[in-house]
Amino acid sequence: MDTATAAGRLQALANPARLRIYEILSQAGEEGLTVGSVQDLLGINASTLSHHLKTLVTAGLVTQTRAATSLVCRPNHDAMDRLFSYLARECRPPPKRKAA
Repeated sequence: MDTATAAGRLQALANPARLRIYEILSQAGEEGLTVGSVQDLLGINASTLSHHLKTLVTAGLVTQTRAATSLVCRPNHDAMDRLFSYLARECRPPPKRKAA
C-alpha cells in the first residue's frame, strides 16, 4: 500500500457517519445490507447516504453488488486489514538496537 491510498482510506473513515456505516456493515456479516437497510438503521436521507457510500466505495473499503432491484453493501475487510498492516509497519519507530 502506498501513502496516498492509506491517506484516502483514513480520510474516508474520518467522518463519523462513514465510520458508523462501516461498523454497521461489519456487524451485518458476509451477507451485507441493502442500501435501504443501512438508511433505516442510520436514519439519514438517501442522498446523504449515497454520498457517504460513494466515498467508502471509492476508497475501496466497501463493495456494492446488485441483487435484483436492491444494492447490497459489504465491508471490504481485506482493504481494512491492509490499512492496519501499513500503519503498523510504516507509522511506528524502528525497534531499538541492543547494545553490543
